[in-house]
Amino acid sequence: MTLTSWSDKFIELDKTIHDRVSFDCGELELNHFIKTQALKHMKAGISRTMILPASSLLLNGKYPICSFYTIAPSSINRNTLPEGIAKKLPHYPIPVFLLAQLAVHKNEQSSGLGKITLIKALEYLYEINSHMRAFAIIVDCLNSNAEKFYLKFGFEKLYSNKGRVRLFIPMRKVAELFSSEG
Repeated sequence: MTLTSWSDKFIELDKTIHDRVSFDCGELELNHFIKTQALKHMKAGISRTMILPASSLLLNGKYPICSFYTIAPSSINRNTLPEGIAKKLPHYPIPVFLLAQLAVHKNEQSSGLGKITLIKALEYLYEINSHMRAFAIIVDCLNSNAEKFYLKFGFEKLYSNKGRVRLFIPMRKVAELFSSEG
């Protein structure tokens, strides 16, 4: 399957029109999530998955998924932040947004769609932040390639845990990307 072109906007995952089964980003954990967990998590009210569908239908009458991201509210302990930042924050859990998943179909990798997907996720969270404040966006990297990807776009390392690296980007930095003054 070749996904030659994608839609012009990200929309919420809908099993009646989006083909989750054909999604393959090359990472078993992310494939499993979009195929079996994303809708359950959305129904439970713990996360939201936004997808970028292809612009043409499959034979089954559904749109294949070119890329997706999943976001959720979360919090972190201030002690996990760099000391210079932590000392300015309260001692209770710090609200953050979790960029829980981000994946691009393997047929669309190296097309710039990863960058587009990340920008759309950050833009979406920037908009949410205008209604419900969070200090930062965090991401837990699946592997070193993911870590390099996020570091390239301004994320900073928080810590490593069980072989995964947790990165963050402060919302003030995200605001600089999208605000008219920035």
